[in-house]
Amino acid sequence: MADQQEEEDLRMALRMSMQNSPPEPKRSKPREAANSATTPEESRRLQRELMAAAAEKRMLVAAKSIPASSSPSKSGRGGDLERKEMEMKAKEVNLDSELSDEEASQLFSMVFAIGVSKDILAQWSNQGIRFSPDPETSMGLVQHEGGPCGVLATIQNLSSRRLSKNRYVASNNFAAFPADAKGRALVKSMGEILFLCGNNKRAVIATLSSIGHGIERSEDSPKDVTIAQALEGVSIESASDLQKVLRVGTYTTPASAFKRLEAMIPVFQSRMGALLFLISALLSRGLDCVQADRDDPSLPLVTAPFGHASQEIVNLLLCGQAVPNVFDGRMDLGGGMFLKGISSNVEVGFLTLLESLNFCKVGQNLKRPKWPIWVIGSESHYTVLFALDTAVQDENELEERESQIRKAFDAQDQSGGGGFISVEGFHQVLRETNIRLPSEKLDSLCSSGFIVWSEFWQVILDLDKSYGGLKDSTGQMGRKIFHLYHFNGIAKSDLNGSQATFGGETPMQRPRLAKLRVSVPPRWTPEEFMADVAVPSGSAGTESSGKDTEVAKPEPPQHAPLVDCIRTRWPRAVCNWIGDPPSIV
Repeated sequence: MADQQEEEDLRMALRMSMQNSPPEPKRSKPREAANSATTPEESRRLQRELMAAAAEKRMLVAAKSIPASSSPSKSGRGGDLERKEMEMKAKEVNLDSELSDEEASQLFSMVFAIGVSKDILAQWSNQGIRFSPDPETSMGLVQHEGGPCGVLATIQNLSSRRLSKNRYVASNNFAAFPADAKGRALVKSMGEILFLCGNNKRAVIATLSSIGHGIERSEDSPKDVTIAQALEGVSIESASDLQKVLRVGTYTTPASAFKRLEAMIPVFQSRMGALLFLISALLSRGLDCVQADRDDPSLPLVTAPFGHASQEIVNLLLCGQAVPNVFDGRMDLGGGMFLKGISSNVEVGFLTLLESLNFCKVGQNLKRPKWPIWVIGSESHYTVLFALDTAVQDENELEERESQIRKAFDAQDQSGGGGFISVEGFHQVLRETNIRLPSEKLDSLCSSGFIVWSEFWQVILDLDKSYGGLKDSTGQMGRKIFHLYHFNGIAKSDLNGSQATFGGETPMQRPRLAKLRVSVPPRWTPEEFMADVAVPSGSAGTESSGKDTEVAKPEPPQHAPLVDCIRTRWPRAVCNWIGDPPSIV
């Protein structure tokens, strides 16, 4: 009888999937008169529930029907464990479904807004999530279109974190990364981001109706060919297009989500990959939650006129919340109004050229992530900066004290990162950090009615340690030397990688990977550091201990906009590299 009821439910669900209007109620179970006015959204919801319930019943029945004494391995505790495993799998049963009209409309207007240009739609519909085919940059994701760089750079960051554990990193041999290692890192990174967006409770994975689960069974032809054929003529230019081509599935355990992502990697590598992943992240967070995260939900997440990913998209993928600001916590504007920033420490961070131009202030949550990997933001592009040695994040005496003082100062800064506080707030900072300023210094700093960070910090550097300052007679406190790598995924001409042709040399179109030597001077200005610096005779990658040192003149400093970004994390840093300057555009 139960089997008959199950089959009847399943047949009803299948009939509903093939028609636009609600089906005729079952005669054996007459419904109330109100059911005749069922909306299409309710019909689709009922369809999904019935199909999932029927599939779940099958799994549970199968689990219960296992003979307790069929074999020694399935008896006793073994049988119980197997039944529990089957029940868990039944709970993970997921059938991809389409979005409702309302969901599709909300999603499209949230991402692109009504009236979006075809150029922007083309940028986001023609960018897959693929590793670079160039051997020297094969560890990075390649970008061919402007726009989705914010999505690619964030995924690249998490992949870099996983790849940094690979044995090939020790020799800096990035070209030797096996394809399967890169694939696993990519799947794990994408899954982690989606679960982060889903508050570690769920991951929603968006695929295409023309592909769906069928890609898992396409054994006769290459998956890339199958997907390319399925995508012929597919375009997304409106909310109705989104509803027609999109299918979504929800996964409540990492194992089930990773398995689905692994099967769908060819789809995410296709020309729709970056857009599908962005949609997956938004749906994992929940469209209403995304709008609640934002300060101004009326603006599109993809910004006009060039189609760049907004800061809200980058923050969503970095911290799981689509907040628009990069400072720590939130800023109270009074009257019940406040601006939302980054609420907690993140796995990988963010630095921006805009901070060096005094347009914003990146908080410590993004500047000092758990791993030494950062998304680098410029006015028009996102790239990746990373270190292979996690020790670059370790704080020496100067940095630790500077962090303590700066954190206390920023807590009193109500200017949105402008770098100044009130006199009352300044006295609170002095109490919290145990700084005792001479009366003449205190009066001088407070004379204007507000205290500027740069002036306060200069006083601290000249203040003796016994008074809470950082005066260093040796000139070596705070000195660091280390290496950073910068990856720009957009394929551009590389003059250093030119190819010989019949008519001469033709620059190669490929992403760019640059290695930078970073020296953080021990004194206030780089000029003082350049004049006379002690360099360890053993290694150039660690902090000096004061022993076995020799006076040496370092290489002349080089400058590029990336250096300005690095200096927002390590003030006074001096950078050098070989070859073309690293580009953040």
